[in-house]
Amino acid sequence: MDKRQFIKNCALAATLIPLASCASVIAAPASKLTNRILPVQLNPGDTVALVSPSKATDNMLDLQIATEVMQALGLKVKTGKHLASRRGHLAGTDAERASDINAMFADKEVKAIICLRGGSGAARVLPLLDYPLIRNNPKILLGYSDITALHNAIGAQTGLVTFHGPNGTGSWNSFNADQFRRVFFERELMQYQNVLDAKDELAPRQNRTITITPGKVQGELVGGNLTVLTSLAGSPYLPDFTGKILFIEDVEEAPYRVDRMLSTLKLMGALDKIAGFIFGECTDCRPSGGYGWLTMDQIFDDHIKPLNIPAYRGAMIGHIKQQFILPVGAKVELDATAGSFRMLEQAFQPS
Repeated sequence: MDKRQFIKNCALAATLIPLASCASVIAAPASKLTNRILPVQLNPGDTVALVSPSKATDNMLDLQIATEVMQALGLKVKTGKHLASRRGHLAGTDAERASDINAMFADKEVKAIICLRGGSGAARVLPLLDYPLIRNNPKILLGYSDITALHNAIGAQTGLVTFHGPNGTGSWNSFNADQFRRVFFERELMQYQNVLDAKDELAPRQNRTITITPGKVQGELVGGNLTVLTSLAGSPYLPDFTGKILFIEDVEEAPYRVDRMLSTLKLMGALDKIAGFIFGECTDCRPSGGYGWLTMDQIFDDHIKPLNIPAYRGAMIGHIKQQFILPVGAKVELDATAGSFRMLEQAFQPS
């Protein structure tokens, strides 16, 4: 290369440097531009709020039971203004449901927000949430299923650690109540290991885990319900998946639909970015009729095994009676060989 051409190339490179810098800022996902925020602590005697971001409650006894559950845990209860509202299958209009969430984040007396139930409709309120308000009033948000939309949107827009676990109208058996006390009151660095019960069998059948790819890895938890998660594709309400440990679950989805949704995560680049993978339960996910279908084993072999990252399935996460309560956005260590994972740091602000 002669000197004249060298000088021209250097000049061209100099003009491209600021453009590349600007492009990198513009392309950065929202979650990379926000710091992680921890919620305030929750203690017995504190006040929690019940809100309904998704499906309407058609049985007022459910609301009464959810209130009694929180009281039995030693907590005071406030209810959203529109908790009993209804518009079609939804618990009120989008504006009403969003206003209840915003109001409870703004309420200084409320230390935690418990979502009454899932269903569908939470994604409709995402543009109406006051994310600066939420960021400035960080508190516990608990729920699962359709509440996946809130976990991911709030995480992406504010960096707040939220909690994937039973809804207010869900099962509050001794296992789930124990999870609640250990996670929130005792603030234990949880070890998430399935509870095996052989019952009358020589070998246990329930809560078994299957290692897809052995190994250990550390990263922040992201995920939730697979259907809801993939429905957020292309929106600003998904977090950055880079280096994260993805957990997913679902209910009443035929295997071909699970395959299609994992294909969506693959095509949008999410699967290639994650560092680890946990699949919970796919409750009542039975094959449909027809010419034939892929098995769940084949689906994970096709989509997850080629990633060559620590991965396992069967965790106690999802539409099941006994559920782990997970800190979404907190750092954990996954041991796919053992079929377990553990928290590596506190998920709450210091007292």
